[in-house]
Parts: sequence; C-alpha cells; structure tokens
Amino acid sequence: MKRTVLAIDIGSTKVCAIIAEIDEDNSTQIIGAGISKAQGLRKGSITNIELASKSIKNALNDAKRVAGTELRSAVVTISGAYTRSLNSSGIVNIPNKEITLKEINRVMHTSLYNANIPNEYEVLHALPYNFKVDDQDFIEDPLGMNAARLEVETHIITTQKSNLNNLRKAVRAAGVEVESVVLSGYASAIAVLNNDEKELGAAVVDMGGNTSNIVIHSGHAIRYNDFLGVGSNHITNDLSMALHTPLQTADNVKISYGSLYAPSNDLIELPVIGDENTTHEVSLEVVHNVIYARVEETLMIIAQSLEKSGLKEHMGAGVVLTGGFTKIEGLRELAVAIFDNMPVRLAKPSDMGGLFDTLRDPSYSGAVGLIKYMAGGYTPYEIDVNKRMRHTSEEPATQPHMQFHEEVPEFEMPAATPPPPEPVRDEKKADSSKMVNIGSNKPVQNDQPNPIAKFWNWATQLF
Repeated sequence: MKRTVLAIDIGSTKVCAIIAEIDEDNSTQIIGAGISKAQGLRKGSITNIELASKSIKNALNDAKRVAGTELRSAVVTISGAYTRSLNSSGIVNIPNKEITLKEINRVMHTSLYNANIPNEYEVLHALPYNFKVDDQDFIEDPLGMNAARLEVETHIITTQKSNLNNLRKAVRAAGVEVESVVLSGYASAIAVLNNDEKELGAAVVDMGGNTSNIVIHSGHAIRYNDFLGVGSNHITNDLSMALHTPLQTADNVKISYGSLYAPSNDLIELPVIGDENTTHEVSLEVVHNVIYARVEETLMIIAQSLEKSGLKEHMGAGVVLTGGFTKIEGLRELAVAIFDNMPVRLAKPSDMGGLFDTLRDPSYSGAVGLIKYMAGGYTPYEIDVNKRMRHTSEEPATQPHMQFHEEVPEFEMPAATPPPPEPVRDEKKADSSKMVNIGSNKPVQNDQPNPIAKFWNWATQLF
C-alpha cells in the first residue's frame, strides 16, 4: 500500500516542498515539487513568522498543484543555527537475557535521561554511535543478541524550544501540521552519502546561500555536527562592494563568471550602484580575486571546524561537499589543498523515482534527504523529536505519522486522562515535558506514582 508524504526544506535562501509516494518496500516516487524564495528567515531560522509562512505556502501550493493531492502534515528541516550537541551514555540490565526492541528503546531513553540538557532546549535527535553488549564494543545491531547488560553511547542534538516552536507556528500558518523535524545537515547526509562512505566515515558539508551545515558520519552514525554562518551570498555581497554594482547584478556576475581557475583580462560592463543608468568597466581578474578570497576563507573556516571535531581519523572517505555553493568551478581542487589532501567529492542528491530535473541540483540535497528519511533512510536506531524510537526494521513506517496528524490539534486542548488513549498520547506526553518523558523510563520508574507506571507499561508495549 502506497503512502503519500510531504517534505518541506526551509533553507536560508529558498523553501522547497516535495510530495512523494512511498511503496511498502520503501521505494520512492516524487509526484510534486514547489520552490519559493525564502522570506522572514535569517541564516535558516525564522525571524518573521508571517513572511516565512507565506514562503512555505507558496512552495506548498506549487507542489500540491503538480501532485494533485492535499496533505495535512509534513516533515520539516530545521537549521543548525541554534543547535547544541552533546554525547551521553546509558546502561540497562537484560532480564530475559535476550535483547529486544524494548531493551534498545529503554537504554536509549536512559542515555537521554542521563544527558545534561538545558531546560530551554528540546531534543531533535538522539543517535547511537556505539552499542556495547556485555564487554563487546561497537556492536552494529544488538537486536536478538544474548546478553546480561546493554550499554549505548549516543550523540544528542538539541535546539532551542523557541526556535522549534516558531518553526511549527510558521508551518501551521501555511496550512499543514509539523509531523516531525529533522536537522538539515542530517537530511543532506542521507541524500548524498553512499554505504561505503557511511562505513568508512565522511564529513558532509552542505554549503548553502547564507549558511553551511557540517555533519560527520562514522560507522553508520552521526558523531558530530556544526553550523557555520557562511555561504555563497557572502560572495555576492563582496562582489557588490568591490565592483560598486547592485546586488542582483553581482549575483549574475557570480553565476556567469564564478570560477577559481586562472582568469582572463577581459572587461565586462556593469551598472553603478545607486545610478543604474551609468555603467563602468571591470576586469574579470578583479572578479576572480574577490571570489577566490571569499571561497578560500569559507573553506578554511570549514577546515577549522573539521579539526575541532577531533574526528579526522574517522573520516576515511574524506569530505563530501554539496549545496548551491559547490557549483563554483574549481572548488574541489581548492578544497583538496585546504583540507590537507583529504579526498573531496562534490555531490548531488542520489537518484530516486520521478526526481524532477530541477531537484537533481546539489542545492536540493536537504529536500531529497527528507524524502529518503521518511522512506527509512535514517540511522539504524534513533529517537526523534517526538521522543519516539525509530528503527530501520519498523513496520509500517507510516503508522506513527498517520496517527500524529491527530496530535497537534489535541496539543491545544485541555489535557484530560481519557481511557485507553491513542498511541500518539505517549508522544504528546513527551512534547509537553521533555524531561518527564525521559525520566519515566524504567531506570527511574520506581520514583513514579503507580498510575504513571501503568501508563508506561502500556506505552512500552507499543514498541
């Protein structure tokens, strides 16, 4: 049975909405797409809810028109601008000596409970990078193994609650509810990395208009993420100031002559800023020097972030660059020189059914990655923004999403305690108080009142 999903990638310069059909075997077919200029956004974060919702709605309406379908909920990307990351660990005993999904869920929630997460932050992803069964490290998948003890080390990505709530408000104002939220760098990594790169370890850098998101993937898990406020629009600003020409003209110059190779001495005629009826001649050598200086600076900032991660020895496959910035000629060669001769690959989103020609561009990696995420492309296990454990073998992957459609309207209603609630009630419990949900796991269950203990026993059976 096919299911139809909606993904909205909210970037620093554009909003992209994609509607796709996902089969039971998780093969995907894109049936609609819409793109609009981003407004009310600064460095990928909401600064004006009304303008941002208009941008989202414009992209959404175009996608719906092409697909000929209506959808009530969407999975949305969030910028890494206001995220914080930390590592945590958890340990549980295995009473029946066999590890089931229930024990994996319990140990991951224990690692969340043990993390020192500030009150004003909300968990986006909890991603395990090392399972330990008894004394054996780096177990790829502990499911079904015999053991007395299960340990996990997780990389936890959090974001400010206000940032998350503003994103939800903007999307809701555009006419759809937020079903789940995915870090934009994580989505880009899903779109561009192949299995070998995941296994060997690689850094994915999504270089956008105003921002760059970095994710380091090692052993099929994210180990590090960072956000940099640098992008291709900084080149446009530099050209505008250096050439004394309007921003739109500077952007056209960047697109037409954006190359890091040896320049010519040809002259081009450009309008003067503030007096567009007057023109002046500029050498392409000046254009080259301005672009080269900014690109070199950007790559050096990225190199510093990779060094700061302390994971360079885990990046056997090198660095994968994607995003609109990567369309500048000669970028790969300069990156190899700056990244100490590490392997560097320029990547476009991996192919999928119905992928429109426009979406084959590297600037749409995040949007395509969202669709792949919804088709089971996430890490083997993770806890998402709804505090629900996802795993690649879950079935059907669509069920929680469909139920979640009913959840957001209930969020604004008085919280009663009706008899047997729908499964989404457990997720809502997590939304209203992050630490209560995390704390209600079995490691601290003896501190809970008896009714909540009964509720937890019922909830864990769902997994």
